[in-house]
Amino acid sequence: MSAYAIITLIFTALFIAGLWKVFEKSGQKGWYVLIPFFNFYIWLRIIKKPMWWFIFIIIPFINVFTILLMIVEVVKCFNKFGLGAHALAVMFPFFYLPWLGFIDKMPYLDPVKRKPIKKSAVREWADAIIFAVIAATIIRTFFIEAYTIPTSSMEKTLLVGDYLFVSKVNYGPRVPMTPLSFPFAHHTMPLTKDTRSYLEWIKLPYYRFPGFQNVKNNDVVVFNYPDGDTVALNVQNRSYYALVRENGHSEVWRNKRVYGDIIARPVDKRENYIKRCIGIPGDSLQIKNQIVYINGKELPNVGKKEYKYIVTTKDSSRISARFIQTYDITEEIYQVDANKFLVTLTDAAAALIGQQMNVAKVEKFVSPKGQWAPYIFPFDSVYPWNEDNFGPIYLPEKGVTISLNKKNILLYDRIIRIYEGNDLKVEGDKIIINGRPTDKYTFKMGYYWMMGDNRHNSADSRFWGFVPEDHIVGKAVFVWLSLDQNKELFNGKIRWGNMFRFIR
Repeated sequence: MSAYAIITLIFTALFIAGLWKVFEKSGQKGWYVLIPFFNFYIWLRIIKKPMWWFIFIIIPFINVFTILLMIVEVVKCFNKFGLGAHALAVMFPFFYLPWLGFIDKMPYLDPVKRKPIKKSAVREWADAIIFAVIAATIIRTFFIEAYTIPTSSMEKTLLVGDYLFVSKVNYGPRVPMTPLSFPFAHHTMPLTKDTRSYLEWIKLPYYRFPGFQNVKNNDVVVFNYPDGDTVALNVQNRSYYALVRENGHSEVWRNKRVYGDIIARPVDKRENYIKRCIGIPGDSLQIKNQIVYINGKELPNVGKKEYKYIVTTKDSSRISARFIQTYDITEEIYQVDANKFLVTLTDAAAALIGQQMNVAKVEKFVSPKGQWAPYIFPFDSVYPWNEDNFGPIYLPEKGVTISLNKKNILLYDRIIRIYEGNDLKVEGDKIIINGRPTDKYTFKMGYYWMMGDNRHNSADSRFWGFVPEDHIVGKAVFVWLSLDQNKELFNGKIRWGNMFRFIR
């Protein structure tokens, strides 16, 4: 049995023992606490709350908040009305309830006989703020959360400056793995550059409540950045592992002026990314000349994809600002020759541009098969892959056993070592996992493949590999506001046509 399981059992036993004694002090039988559902009925009678509260007790996620309120009401039955006492009881009920129950000098007072307590204006405001913070935290943790699009990796499906809602209930809410954190902050305290907003004194194992659906191919998904487990604070826009591959481990750790401190982040405190889920656990994925194939079949084209095109003009003039505005070109244009330009376009825009009088030719830029890109996963010439020609690769499914060899261990090394916590060594042709030679491995989680719709400007699974299921945050469902960061408020800043729409 793990240390976490032992601690959980101890805390649960303390909580039950404390509530048992509270029941007895109130005149009820202590063993009632052991009877499921009936114990909540007795609890509501003790604190003199209406029975319709029981509805909230049986609703997932809402019940957490309801039980916290019931703990506070128990504390009031022992003449504890201070904000500090309530906070301690909510945070440490497995200690506070036994203290109330087992200490003889803590008498129970029936709520009916209790004198009304007049709160000061400060206390009223404090209670209201605390209630609002707790309620908002529960909503954004278990139901829905607002996000904004910071980069162009999903253009034109999602634009920089789009504000959207991400549903936690579609795939099932994930229990916070790092629960001790500052409200509404992700991994860094507001107004600071590198002050952590969380404490790792308590770490919970991965658990996801049942959802309405499983992640499907082509869903737009928010997830924690897998490569973000380690971060160089001065260059957080780059993968730490890419920095190490390019510059060497010793250089990245030694040169604090350039890279800053190197820190580790828990799963739920890594950067949030949004991409389209191209492959799900159990799929075989391959990209041939930019076309994605899943299990040998072309993946249906959903969303608005962008690619790089070589636009050849009939003279050496540069592409005009009017031209850029007409075809909604948002990515930087690179001049590769006197009359050749590298432009990021949708297929529809490319077809229209090709009809312009001053355009001689429009060709899609495709990296040929077999041309190895060292920055593409798994970063070894044994797999000569690039952005446009990649795979085939198998996406691991939970419980599935695969054969291992010296070649494919390059694909699954990080899964086995980092995501699933095993000791892995490769000595010659021998693969050793947890001290034992083996040629097989059974996966503990499912793994996904994420890619941006802006195919040539997206740091996605092609650059860092698989996304474990415990990294999945939620499903992007609705854009409620869209702001163009390059325009003024009364001059087209609000993109009305891009608002109030469902994401597909």
